[in-house]
Amino acid sequence: MRTFKLILLALILAFLAITAGTSWLTVRPLPMRSDPTAFSVPPGASLRTAAQTIEAAGIDLPAWQLELLGRILGRSSIIKAGSYEVEEGLTAMALLDTLTRGDVMRGEIVLVEGKTFRQFRAALNEHPDLVHDSQKLSDTKILALLGAKEGHPEGLFFPDTYLFNKGSSDIDVLRRAYRSMQPRLAAAWERRESTHPVKTPYELLILASIVEKETGSPADRPQVAAVFVNRLRRGMLLQTDPTVIYGLGERFDGNLRKVDLLTDTPWNTYTRAGLPPTPIAMPGLASLQAAAKPPPSDSLYFVARGDGSSEFSASLDQHNNAVNKYQRR
Repeated sequence: MRTFKLILLALILAFLAITAGTSWLTVRPLPMRSDPTAFSVPPGASLRTAAQTIEAAGIDLPAWQLELLGRILGRSSIIKAGSYEVEEGLTAMALLDTLTRGDVMRGEIVLVEGKTFRQFRAALNEHPDLVHDSQKLSDTKILALLGAKEGHPEGLFFPDTYLFNKGSSDIDVLRRAYRSMQPRLAAAWERRESTHPVKTPYELLILASIVEKETGSPADRPQVAAVFVNRLRRGMLLQTDPTVIYGLGERFDGNLRKVDLLTDTPWNTYTRAGLPPTPIAMPGLASLQAAAKPPPSDSLYFVARGDGSSEFSASLDQHNNAVNKYQRR
């Protein structure tokens, strides 16, 4: 009987000690080596691993104490992976809450309309909050990782602002951008007129990329699309400079010369009829919609006025007059 009482007393004292200890953990601000302190919990990490990572980052909380608190409260299996940043004054309970809610640091990257895939890759490579898993991969290998059927990456990624957990792979951002383009292209394809000259959604994407690069003023975008659709219907050469520049690639030095217009490449729409073989940039939603359903128009030409807008003409004589007025002055 005496032994039983001693065991019971020991259990009660242990319970009180644990209760007091957890209560102390919930109210004591945690000392930190730096303010704020950042740490990352890898995917699939246990609470023990996360607690050890947190202690190593400079938060004065023995790993076993955070693990014990999580187990007592039944939260040891619901912590979230990601990058975290916490400030002084945080208690162990608040830290556990942060881990189980997944209050991770967020980063963002902007894919701008009209930029090329090469420029987008450069932005990914330079972003400090991403893991650069794509940096040493070829375009072909990236497309294979994404499960893309297309053989060329240009135009396949929807331009937008993408938020991500800091420490995410840049492949995840590429995958989201690729998947974001698909439903938007499909919706634009469905709204096209039955007499539209493009034959496939991919051709529509190519046309939209040209419209994107040729639009100086957003208000002109539908008319720009109408010009190219009218020229395709008539079998006229598109004769658009941005396609020539794209074909030149890294050889383009910022100055488009007459010899460039005469030098044949698959993207030179001065020497080749129809659309180029691939998009030449990342078109935005407005360009997709304009390319799919441009307004009725008899315009076949346009020239920049010098203020960002364009002058549209239905005949070559009108166009030449506009060129003299706005370009040659």
